[in-house]
Amino acid sequence: MAQVTKKTLIGEALSIDEEIAPILMGIGMHCLGCPASQGESLEEACMVHGVDADELVKKINDFLASK
Repeated sequence: MAQVTKKTLIGEALSIDEEIAPILMGIGMHCLGCPASQGESLEEACMVHGVDADELVKKINDFLASK
């Protein structure tokens, strides 16, 4: 089972499972297709959007584990 960390790039996370896009968009990350976001880590994106990175990583990993 694949998992993400705070250091995982958004592009890498989406390549693991593109179905995590709604999770990211749900916290305000609406620019998933922009080239800059693809090279940004989940932690960096969380800082920009005022989201707790640990909570986001847990939510994504819980989703991936449920599949």
